Amino acid sequence: MKLQEEIDKSVELLRKGKILLYPTDTIWGIGCDATNSKAVQRLYKIKEREQNKSMIVLLDSVDKLELYIKKVPPITYDLIKNSVSPLTIVYSGAKNLAKNLIASDGTIAIRIVSGEYCSPVIQKLGNPLVSTSANISGEPSASSFYQINKSILDKVDHVVEVLRDRVRTVKPSTLIKIEENGRFMVLRS
Repeated sequence: MKLQEEIDKSVELLRKGKILLYPTDTIWGIGCDATNSKAVQRLYKIKEREQNKSMIVLLDSVDKLELYIKKVPPITYDLIKNSVSPLTIVYSGAKNLAKNLIASDGTIAIRIVSGEYCSPVIQKLGNPLVSTSANISGEPSASSFYQINKSILDKVDHVVEVLRDRVRTVKPSTLIKIEENGRFMVLRS
């Protein structure tokens, strides 16, 4: 399947509330439309993950942060612009996302992605994606598509067919928590 065909098919399935296994800018992830609470609930079940453990949301543009965060601290733009590796930021004041995706303290973790698959899917869908590593909670993340646990492959609705041979580092994104006043702390580097 060609990349554009895969993007079109993925968007069609996401709009129907389906769960995908797909390549992100870091590792292979499983995810769904971040505004669909039923799909998010299913994702927690597939991951065998407790609801109080948050998942990451992927956006295709820094310009869209204001749609999902009540007040984006100005320093955010410099942090993202100057990051040399994928950067996930935990923000206060999440909005316009599935309620069961937002942490009990009102925070949400968001990463701005680039790349040939994720960005076009998010853009065409018109909503952010949920992304969580393609493993059962507590198990190690797969370093390549071919190391993904068969139980995950069997539980998702669609496995993206493109970019399977691309090997990414297993290292997850850098994780920073930023307060509305602009103070931030590194949670994972």
